[in-house]
Amino acid sequence: MKKMKKTTILTLALICLTFNLKAQKIKGSDTVLPLSQEAAEEFKKKSPSSSVSVTGGGSGVGISALMSGTTDIAQASRKIKFDEKLKIQDAGNSVKEIIIALDALSVVVHPSNKVTKLTREQLEGIFTGKITNWKEVGGEDLKIVPYSRETSSGTYEFFKESVLKNKNYKSGIMSLPATGAIIQSVSQTKGAIGYVGFAYLNTKVKSINISYDKGKTYVIPNVTNVKNKTYPIVRPLYYYYLTKNASKVKSFVDYVLSPDGQKIVTEVGYITIK
Repeated sequence: MKKMKKTTILTLALICLTFNLKAQKIKGSDTVLPLSQEAAEEFKKKSPSSSVSVTGGGSGVGISALMSGTTDIAQASRKIKFDEKLKIQDAGNSVKEIIIALDALSVVVHPSNKVTKLTREQLEGIFTGKITNWKEVGGEDLKIVPYSRETSSGTYEFFKESVLKNKNYKSGIMSLPATGAIIQSVSQTKGAIGYVGFAYLNTKVKSINISYDKGKTYVIPNVTNVKNKTYPIVRPLYYYYLTKNASKVKSFVDYVLSPDGQKIVTEVGYITIK
């Protein structure tokens, strides 16, 4: 009886150990969040013994969690910074970068806004505080209310780099913790403007045609314009993991890169890499 009990305990311990080895944590970018969540759900159906938990918080939060060992995969909407990579190396580790999808970062306004197009320079003026009224860019006499993501967001940093050319956002700009909050705020504020990942676009807001050639051509964010490289605000979406954990995360990463995984990329609203 005692021998049987010991065998049962040993078997349960082995089962728990196997389960824990397969359990994976993904944390980071709010932009990548819906893609990772959907992929995790489908992956569990194909691999029932696996456990994948997905949480947001921002690209910076995800990469910090990767450095502290509290996540297996950091999802990011920006490239890992040099100092972040250096900290990982100083800890005796190395990091692997995987591009899982492409995103057309989209500028959105309230649906009633008559403005349909903006140049990069006008966007820079709006988000740095030099342009404060919609009449300055062809709209009605209405105060502009710009919304930004918070500083831990990769989207915040990418927009600052690509659109603002690394100039500072206006002092006191409304910073929101999640992309969904940007959509909600813009949809409820007549003079609002914000920026979101392509997958978050819906009928509650209106996307703006963007020009990066000083107004010669304006391009709307859509899949075709990303693939033919005419839409100017395109960025890769990333997974980062420590190389020592490669075997642990391999099955899930491979799934996201597989035809089934890339089909989810399209379904969620992003653009496939293949």
